[in-house]
Amino acid sequence: MNWYVLYTKPRNEKVVAERLQNIGLETYCPVLKTERKWSDRKKVVEEPLFRSYVFVRLEEHLRNKVFAVPGVVRYLFWLEKPAIVKDKEIVAIKNMLNDFEHSDIVTEEFEANDRIKLKSGPLMNIEGRVEYQNGHKIEVLLPSLQLKLVVDTRRTKVSKLGKGS
Repeated sequence: MNWYVLYTKPRNEKVVAERLQNIGLETYCPVLKTERKWSDRKKVVEEPLFRSYVFVRLEEHLRNKVFAVPGVVRYLFWLEKPAIVKDKEIVAIKNMLNDFEHSDIVTEEFEANDRIKLKSGPLMNIEGRVEYQNGHKIEVLLPSLQLKLVVDTRRTKVSKLGKGS
């Protein structure tokens, strides 16, 4: 059996995972425990690590079974095939969530025109502007070097400075 990635409606990740479990499917929706402040109190809440994604483990011929659950939009595809996540990658996510303080784990989304600074690698401390993001890869325009490059955020640390002009 393989782990597949389901794309869900926004803010439906935990509900979809629970409903899939109720129909007998193995799911994994990694969550971060974060502290939220309201005007009158603070509360620790669980938020999905990957917005709009749920992992489901099932056999290939049962893939259509997930569409009976409200909130499921589609499978995530890679190279025109359903994306398959290896068991060791699921274990790595679980270990990361167990081994690190959740407040230290950050997933960052970049938008076009965000100003960034490269924090590691051969171009460390160079500032640029995001052209677009596709998963872990962001295309960055580096005006000081008259260069456009693709940065893999799994290998290069990047910090957001704000919106550019």
